[in-house]
Amino acid sequence: MSSDRRKFIKQLGGTIMLTSASLSGIAAKEEHEYRILQAEKRVSPNDKVRLATIGMGIMGYNDTRTALACPGTELVACCDLYTGRLDHAKEEFGQSVAITKNYHDILDRKDIDAVIIATSDNWHSTIAEAAMRKGKAVYSEKPMVHHINEGLNEIKTQHETKAVFQVGSQRVSSLAFKKAKEMYQAGAIGQINSIEASFNRQDALGAWQYTIPLDAGPGTVDWARYTAKDKVKHPYDDNKFFRWRNYREYGTGVAGDLFVHLLSGIHFITDSKGPDKIYSIGGTYYWKDGRNVPDVMSAVIEYPACKEHPAFQAILRVNFISGEGERTSTKIIGSEGMIDLSNEGDGFTIQNHKMAKAPGIGGWDSLTTYTNDMQKRLLAEYNAKYSDADKQRPNLPGTTYKVPDGYNANIDHMNNFLDGIRLGKPIVEDAVFGFRAAAPALACNESYFQNKVIHWDAENMRLVGV
Repeated sequence: MSSDRRKFIKQLGGTIMLTSASLSGIAAKEEHEYRILQAEKRVSPNDKVRLATIGMGIMGYNDTRTALACPGTELVACCDLYTGRLDHAKEEFGQSVAITKNYHDILDRKDIDAVIIATSDNWHSTIAEAAMRKGKAVYSEKPMVHHINEGLNEIKTQHETKAVFQVGSQRVSSLAFKKAKEMYQAGAIGQINSIEASFNRQDALGAWQYTIPLDAGPGTVDWARYTAKDKVKHPYDDNKFFRWRNYREYGTGVAGDLFVHLLSGIHFITDSKGPDKIYSIGGTYYWKDGRNVPDVMSAVIEYPACKEHPAFQAILRVNFISGEGERTSTKIIGSEGMIDLSNEGDGFTIQNHKMAKAPGIGGWDSLTTYTNDMQKRLLAEYNAKYSDADKQRPNLPGTTYKVPDGYNANIDHMNNFLDGIRLGKPIVEDAVFGFRAAAPALACNESYFQNKVIHWDAENMRLVGV
């Protein structure tokens, strides 16, 4: 950005940034283009990051494609427990890619700098800790833990090994969320008091009824390795392998899969360390396919006042059979406005409503219940105290912000991880941030299954009263 342009925006920013979608869009576009140019310029052949992916399901493939779309990366190996996914890895990424069903084979290789962990949730923490102990940088899919009691040990491992560690809630790297945070911190909505955030879906795939291959079975799936951590052994089950998100033994339900995204965004914008009280309700209302987690869940979460923010409450909801259709939203509500982040960080709007200086009199008011004389006296006193301008609500235009065409927050999030490896730059979603989002999400499960309020110490990252 030229110095004249920067000076212009600085001079007018106090008013324009809150009222002009065009100027904020221009600024965002230039920031985006600058970041991409920097990414292309800073990579030399010596900066290449050699990657391996452990878990080649939907997120494994998507994360791998994202990593390879970033300059200076090379895929060395893939691990999965289903033969067909390993075969497809060679089809898509080349015959030179090594494949294995044993993740230790990948961690033992000296020519791999970083691993993407995109397994079922129950393996995230185990493999991440082992990878860090082997000197690998780790990009872990969310939630970073399957159980709350795994979190502090994983953080300890990251601190001891100094490994670069990133959790994959990509919205915290989004231009839209960064701009929303800037506007929030500038006081665009007054004092925060509540947040409403939700994921709505209305189809079988969105409800995790994923396609199962025709050759699925013990001959192509390493069921023994998959269930090695199970306390109770179960016979092979297609659904529990290919649709693992529907089962507590392997996944974390809508709370661990989707609430964690909502909480990551909320914590990023507000700089919150987390709530202190969590309560949730839910049920399996439609997808009665044997799953043992809800298909509709709502949670009420209370954030206490602290140095980072005033007290506020958050209401979270996931609905897998919503007649509203596919929609994601985070509404951050303050005393003077609301930031509405739609979809997966494509942009946001700000609506502003500010109270008049005068409190009002008459209308839906007790005034008309008094004697005529008392009404006249009260009106005279009110009109003497407040001018006509005091009685009017300020007319505050809203703001609409859109990310540039073709923008992809996943690329920014992966580049942040790669910058941490190459340049030692700070990680936007490290183990502490990731756990502070994951723990309240998983506490929603604990609240649902135990039917009680869960108390959480966000500062020390511990359950209270357990």
